[in-house]
Amino acid sequence: MSRSCDVCGRGPAKTTTRSHSNQKTLAKNYINLQSRKFDGQQIKICTSCIRSVKKYAVAA
Repeated sequence: MSRSCDVCGRGPAKTTTRSHSNQKTLAKNYINLQSRKFDGQQIKICTSCIRSVKKYAVAA
C-alpha cells in the first residue's frame, strides 16, 4: 500500500529526530492522506490537494 498522493505524487519526508545527547534517529513524516471519490474512482489524496481541488472547482 503506497503512502503517496495520487494527484501530486508527494510522499513521506525523511527526517531525523534528535535526542538530548544529539544522537540522530531516522524517522518518516507521513502526509495526511484521505480517501475520496472523484469521477467515480476511489483515490488517495492529500489534504492540500483537496483544498486546491475545491478552490479551483468553485472558481471554474
